[in-house]
Amino acid sequence: MTRQPTGSSGASGQTPPVEERLAGRLAAGAPPRKAPARTAAVTALHELGRLDLAIYRAIAETPTPTLDRPLRRLSDAADLSRLWIGIAAAMTAVGREGRRAAATGLAAVALDSALVNIGFKFAARRARPDWDAAGVPDDRRVPMPHSASFPSGHAASAFAFATAVAQSAPGAAAPLLMLAGTVGYSRVHTGVHYPGDVVIGSLIGASVGRLVGSGLARHWRRSP
Repeated sequence: MTRQPTGSSGASGQTPPVEERLAGRLAAGAPPRKAPARTAAVTALHELGRLDLAIYRAIAETPTPTLDRPLRRLSDAADLSRLWIGIAAAMTAVGREGRRAAATGLAAVALDSALVNIGFKFAARRARPDWDAAGVPDDRRVPMPHSASFPSGHAASAFAFATAVAQSAPGAAAPLLMLAGTVGYSRVHTGVHYPGDVVIGSLIGASVGRLVGSGLARHWRRSP
């Protein structure tokens, strides 16, 4: 397993994991003996934080030379939503239904990107993983983003697009959701996100995609 000799640009010591920060805020409330539910929530958050880090390290330490290059390329392809823009462009060739589905997907990506990058990332401010400490192989690595780690913008955009398109083109749901899931995993595999970042990003994206997709689907049905 190869490692970069220099330090990671995502030093994990800058801020505690988001689970730990939430646990700290909860623990600062009522005394534990007077708030058993709060105590249980604090304990669960601490455990989730440890589990998040353990899964990240386990993936980093597992040799997967056959998967490294394609997952790295897929992760790169999803930068700036280029992958989803390309798929949307291809869908426009299918006809009016394809154009509507493509427009729905891109509208969901636009709303999702604003929500994640302006809202959630700013509020959470979770530092990126320390891929040197975890031993992420050089062959997997993509450029470490400078934005906050939580939630994953790539995963959010992927599921926003896939879920929104599925509302107008149900036949495309399965392949797009599988692709979205692979994009999300690629962000952990390449070392730039914790699993929890991807899980929450996927949930946010799917929620936005369903909201935008169902709304525009009703609009398309009313249109001649």
